[in-house]
Amino acid sequence: MIIHAENLHKAFGRFEALCGLSLSVPKGSVFALIGANGAGKTTTIKVLMNLMRPSSGSATILGVDSRKLSPRERSNIGYVSENQDMPGRLSVAQYLHYLRAFYSTWDEELEKTVLQQLRLPMERKIKDLSHGMRLKMALACALPFKPQLLVLDEPFSGLDPLIREEFMEQLLIQAGEMTILISSHELSDIEAAATHVAYIEQGRLLFQEGMDELCARIREVRVTLMDAAVPPAGLPAHWLGVKTLGSVISFVDVQFSEERLSAQLATQLEGIRDVQVHPVALKDIFTTLARAAQAGKLPA
Repeated sequence: MIIHAENLHKAFGRFEALCGLSLSVPKGSVFALIGANGAGKTTTIKVLMNLMRPSSGSATILGVDSRKLSPRERSNIGYVSENQDMPGRLSVAQYLHYLRAFYSTWDEELEKTVLQQLRLPMERKIKDLSHGMRLKMALACALPFKPQLLVLDEPFSGLDPLIREEFMEQLLIQAGEMTILISSHELSDIEAAATHVAYIEQGRLLFQEGMDELCARIREVRVTLMDAAVPPAGLPAHWLGVKTLGSVISFVDVQFSEERLSAQLATQLEGIRDVQVHPVALKDIFTTLARAAQAGKLPA
């Protein structure tokens, strides 16, 4: 594992932002960290990057204790954040020139390619760049030295759809052998790229798994009955967001298996005319789980 965190806690006074969080990021993965605002995603990343010290627990990055990252390990980590500090008085060209000396692996041809594709104004001062251009600048600084690990903390915040698309396209073009850890609210932008996902709620990891496994176990189910739909009491806890409209009852099954669903429908509902099962987009998975968590109805 390129990242492994064990029982991380982080408290700010009486507020506990991380509550025993453990996760593992496989090498070569595009690992999506998802959760609502305030769930603990940015705190997790800052603790992993040693920008904050955990109150307790431990983490390793590239096989090294995250609290003891040396310049050698940091030279293999790229970091892009929506609030990233860069010297505003320097131009784009000047800052890139400054960075090259710090990385023996800096690829100037790759730098030229990235700059051309991102269309950054080389002579403009960083302080005069728009928010979207500043994020493109941060990416242009992170890719040319070919890091083993690229960490993206809410990289799409405040960006218009076109810039988000360009950002993600450039990232995937240059990804190569990198492992990417990305925290984002813009789930539709990362869904096609993510290989693994971890869901955080109130500082706790509710689950982490491969995207294929996640999408296979979560399905939207629409059941059409002979008569008006009236959901009985005691429905399975893993049927979330149960809704009725006329003779149709719909829900999201978060522990889907065809055999189990058939058996449960037979015991729970009468007069079934038709059953339709559909995949669920990552954004809708997140929305369903977030609402269930807020209502205290998220199954274990």
